[in-house]
Amino acid sequence: MKKEENIPHKFDSLSDAHRIFGLPKPLHPLISLINSANTRIEFNTTPHSHVLNFYKISYKPKLSGKLKYGQNYYDFDEGGLLFAAPNQIIGSDKESEVRECSLYTLLIHPDFLWNYPLAKNIKNYGFFSYSANEALHLSDQEKGTIISIFKIMEEELNSRIDDFSQDVMISQIELLLNYANRFYKRQFLTRKAVGNDLLQNLEEILNDYFNNAKSLTRGIPTVQYLSEKLNISPSYLSDMLRSLTGQNAQQHIHHQLIEKAKEKLSTTNLSVSEVAYGLGFEHPQSFSKLFKTKTNLSPLEFRRSFN
Repeated sequence: MKKEENIPHKFDSLSDAHRIFGLPKPLHPLISLINSANTRIEFNTTPHSHVLNFYKISYKPKLSGKLKYGQNYYDFDEGGLLFAAPNQIIGSDKESEVRECSLYTLLIHPDFLWNYPLAKNIKNYGFFSYSANEALHLSDQEKGTIISIFKIMEEELNSRIDDFSQDVMISQIELLLNYANRFYKRQFLTRKAVGNDLLQNLEEILNDYFNNAKSLTRGIPTVQYLSEKLNISPSYLSDMLRSLTGQNAQQHIHHQLIEKAKEKLSTTNLSVSEVAYGLGFEHPQSFSKLFKTKTNLSPLEFRRSFN
């Protein structure tokens, strides 16, 4: 029974979500904007954890307690803008429930984007894969920009639904996402101290990985492995690294692999195959191909340059 109680509730439709949260029926079956200043949400009937079958963008001016996102819990003291893609587990912890709801919550069923370029492009916005502790923190000016877009959406949904409504809403969603993209880039820049600590921790993890021969049994370190060690999401890790080094997480791993390979090729008598296996490559040919791509030299040509 306990296992069944822990199974997240799945919302397949916006109407289902509105009903569970004690809200009136959505004005449109595929898109909904909830303004908590005008609508009371029934927390008592809210599932503690749930899975949405649609996109969710929410602005929380203040949030305390613990929020579950994926398999982890995150403490919140300040609010911000949060994003969730379909089929992600979200919800509050039973012992420490989040009582402060979002000021604005935008729910978008994927079908609403059908036949628009956004249906494909929305997958390129990496922050839909960020964890809740990687929320977008907004300045007062940025808050004003985001809220103004929500207000335009609210007016559009409440005042009229005609042949142009979907076009207008799609354009506002795109505007919101583009501003979020800009503001996240600003967040990376203003949090360089945090980013530099992350980069230092990442180097220590990679050095430990190679120096303790973990690569012999685990293979090449993956982005997922590194992100779990750093307690951040893979997408956030890649975006943070890109802002600091110009490389995403996978490129950074390859760079470190090549640097380690150069060290072994220039200071040891290990064969190319031994170097490859020692770095976690299953096939020496894969190592040689990557090395040639990154350096324009084969491993043997690189070694000969030192003789």
